[in-house]
Amino acid sequence: MWNTKRGTCLHSKGDLWGLFILLLYISPLSCSSNFSHLSYKIKEGLPKGTLIGAISADLKLDLSVSPPRSFNLELKTGSQQYVNLNNTTGELFTSAMEIDREALCAESHEGQGCAIFLDVLILPQQYFRLVKIKIIIEDVNDNHPHFPVDEIRVSVPENAPVNARFAVEQSAVDPDIGIHSVQTYWLVNDYGVFTLDVEENEGGELTPFLIITESLDRETQAEYVTDIIAEDGGSPPLLGTATLRIIITDVNDNCPKFTESLVNITLYGNATKGMQLARLQAYDPDEGANALITYTFSERVTQESRNLFHLDTNTGVLKLAGKIDNNTGKLYKLIVLANGPTCIPEVATVIVHIIKQLSGPPVVIPRYIASEKDGVVSISESEPPFSPIALFTIKNTEPQQKIECVLEGAGPFRLVPYERFKNEYLLETTELLDYEQQQDYEIVVVVRNSHGLVVNTVVKVHVLDVNDNAPVFKQSFIDITVEENNPPNTFLAQLQATDADSESRGEVYYLLGTDAPTIFDLDRSTGVLTVSTSLDREEKETYRFMVRAVDRGTPRKESIATVIITVQDRNDNSPRFINKDFTFFVPENFPGFGEIGALTVTDADAGENGWVALSILNGSDIFVIDTGRGALRAKTSLDREQQGTYYVWIEAIDGGEPALSCITMVTVLLLDVNDNPPTVLFPQSNQSYMLVLPNTLPGTSITEVYAVDRDTGMNAVIAYSIIKRTDGEPGSFDIDPYTGNITLRKALSNRGLYSLWVKVRDHGQPELYSTVLVNLFVNETVSNETLIQSLLPRSVDIDHGALPPDKEGRKGEQVPNLCGEYQVLLLALTATCLGLFLTVLSLVTFICCKKRKPKKKRLESEIPLNLINQETVVRNLMEISNI
Repeated sequence: MWNTKRGTCLHSKGDLWGLFILLLYISPLSCSSNFSHLSYKIKEGLPKGTLIGAISADLKLDLSVSPPRSFNLELKTGSQQYVNLNNTTGELFTSAMEIDREALCAESHEGQGCAIFLDVLILPQQYFRLVKIKIIIEDVNDNHPHFPVDEIRVSVPENAPVNARFAVEQSAVDPDIGIHSVQTYWLVNDYGVFTLDVEENEGGELTPFLIITESLDRETQAEYVTDIIAEDGGSPPLLGTATLRIIITDVNDNCPKFTESLVNITLYGNATKGMQLARLQAYDPDEGANALITYTFSERVTQESRNLFHLDTNTGVLKLAGKIDNNTGKLYKLIVLANGPTCIPEVATVIVHIIKQLSGPPVVIPRYIASEKDGVVSISESEPPFSPIALFTIKNTEPQQKIECVLEGAGPFRLVPYERFKNEYLLETTELLDYEQQQDYEIVVVVRNSHGLVVNTVVKVHVLDVNDNAPVFKQSFIDITVEENNPPNTFLAQLQATDADSESRGEVYYLLGTDAPTIFDLDRSTGVLTVSTSLDREEKETYRFMVRAVDRGTPRKESIATVIITVQDRNDNSPRFINKDFTFFVPENFPGFGEIGALTVTDADAGENGWVALSILNGSDIFVIDTGRGALRAKTSLDREQQGTYYVWIEAIDGGEPALSCITMVTVLLLDVNDNPPTVLFPQSNQSYMLVLPNTLPGTSITEVYAVDRDTGMNAVIAYSIIKRTDGEPGSFDIDPYTGNITLRKALSNRGLYSLWVKVRDHGQPELYSTVLVNLFVNETVSNETLIQSLLPRSVDIDHGALPPDKEGRKGEQVPNLCGEYQVLLLALTATCLGLFLTVLSLVTFICCKKRKPKKKRLESEIPLNLINQETVVRNLMEISNI
């Protein structure tokens, strides 16, 4: 490496590092300020290029200086293979070699932790600093717990008390530490008699203990095989599995029993010494030393019998020990005892009949090819046809004597001469044996010589079972029905599968398929299927999954069945309207039985529980509802002016038992239609008039036309206009189009009757209107009312052809039909008029008292219009009051 700035050449990396170390000790800069510690934490297993830390940033170094700083890893440590250092920026990254905490710190215990130590040199000399870096490697849950052996054996005596504890010494090991190490143990199948407890020693190691929860009996079940699971505390947790074989050791709680308490033996007089006569067999269900049986003669057996017959103490085989006199017949009675530890001896009697023989019968010597024990030949059902069982040799025959050897008894066997050897016969199978059809055969080899002597040799054949049958479910499809809202842990069904094999090969346990939801539980031993939670048909109606029946043979065989669970509905949901309440807008005068709106209601239940009927709780005399579509209709056309809003309560009832219901409110708002013309309240008729003094100033308000409209909105906005004038001076009066106020436009020069046709219209579509005649009598007084009445237009005098027709067809006097909503306004007008009348009357009385009597005659012809006689005023007021 060349340093161009200093012009020096270093020939090796060793020289470079030597110079660095020399500078470290001789430089005046080598003080405590040039020595730093940095610590970082990372998790194991990070990918290449993951940032560990930035040395320059953590030490707050300026990288813009010149000459620039360089960062160098000291090469003597092996930790550098796990990291890469950027020499320019001082950033540390993970290298291609993945950090495995368990491999890196295999020899450290949990309390020491795991770390990588690095030395980084910051150069050149003027910036020199030694940085000690510690990278702490944090553990992740990347290792499964594992047991040291695949199968753990625990021996438990059958008389162990309930709650007895037995340590499972081969506990699981997890290379991870802390919470990621083994936290608990549990059994896959506890058989209802075991449970697990976990104890922690002073070193923090967990040891599982097997606890007995029920009494044991080795003779009922000699061992239990299950899986023990070790679980760590990761998220998600990782598991380790081993087979746990619980061996129930024997205690001496049984005594020997003879399979036969009386044995008869026929013995010919020429029987040879050492001949086996019988095998006495006793059985003790215990095992080991507790099942050790010894056979002895009773003290009552004579010495002669003891000399003639030999009883094997261990096997119970009775043999001929001496020579029998061929010329005499005799009967021997032998009492045999079966002795067990701490047991009273079991007794069997052997009767030996000695038959006198002139010449000896054939002797049959069996030699078993298949496995033989206690006189029983065992052969596996998997053996092919023509498998040899035993070879029989016939002896004690004369050279020229003819021997007949045949096989008697049922079964797939045959006895054939063995090749070319004389008096040798081979017993073999003729077809496959089937343990499930027949387990035991008893056949007889019959040997007969030319003298008619017959020897029968009984051969017992026991067929050994192999795991050649898989479990079979009674039903391949299991249909189950259950009502929804069931209580937790409800029993659903008990699955049943049978296996024709024997012993453990025929033991069946049950498993759920991988597609089974987690809410279902299946007992491995009993096949009881339960559901752990309450089912909701509205959430899911049908569950379909597989179940497995597995035997315990080798190799294991299994079969599957399909479980179909149908959740039956209950009426647990009330009907629901899609809205809390409904609002419908409909124009008034909508035709009867027209659809106002539709209500949508749903019920999550099924069948009759989900059928919904609608009914009206109020207003059924006005409205009807269609149950099928939920359409709300009015029986007749509705008038907004009579009632603008209707509130209808609708009830939805389902068909369940008991029925459930819900109620909603429907608001029907009638939209206004322009079906009412304005009604003129004042003036009250076309024949009324008002006195106007000639000296009235222009701009004075004379009177007003007052009208109302029963409609609303723009349909009730009223406009006033004068459509025809019959006054003597055209344009003398104006009307305000918004208020109906009539004012004097210019000074009046002519006296007489002025008639104004006023059109009162609304702003609806179509436009509706009414007309009224306003009569104004211009004069100082009303001296002759009869004259005024004669001047008023009559119905026959009014040219209606030139006027817009009144909606109500008025051709003369308008007599409005007022409703109650205007009575208050009319009463107020009546009171105002009465007050004005009294005021005028008082003024007139005062003026009359001031005038001289000669002028009284002249004034009678100039009485103002307001000084109407009292009878006329009272009559008009009564008419207003009646209105």
